[in-house]
Amino acid sequence: MAGLDPATHVFPFFSRPLAGLDPATHVFRAMSAWVYIMTNRRNGILYVGSTVHLARRAWEHREDVADGFTKKYGLKRLVYAEEHSTLLGARQREMNIKHWPRKWKVQLIHRDNPFWEDLYDELI
Repeated sequence: MAGLDPATHVFPFFSRPLAGLDPATHVFRAMSAWVYIMTNRRNGILYVGSTVHLARRAWEHREDVADGFTKKYGLKRLVYAEEHSTLLGARQREMNIKHWPRKWKVQLIHRDNPFWEDLYDELI
């Protein structure tokens, strides 16, 4: 299939939907990804992460599904999220933000969510 662009090429011969394939048109659609910040309270501890399914990942943090940093420090409040067109772009942004000074991360949150409200309920 050399020369075919999987983002736009039509594959009409599939009988069932594949991951990333729109069942109505059988056209591969780009998968978006998210960079997000979790905290325990206003001006509290910050965790920066990335995912392709923001609602599920935020729920996992809230319910302490996995052991780790967010469970250890009780980070259950989603205070920031930004969408990216690719997972690679989201991961790069995550790594960049992780290396920022704390002040920059707080300013990023304040720009879109000045009261540090939990955004989880807006997702579901």
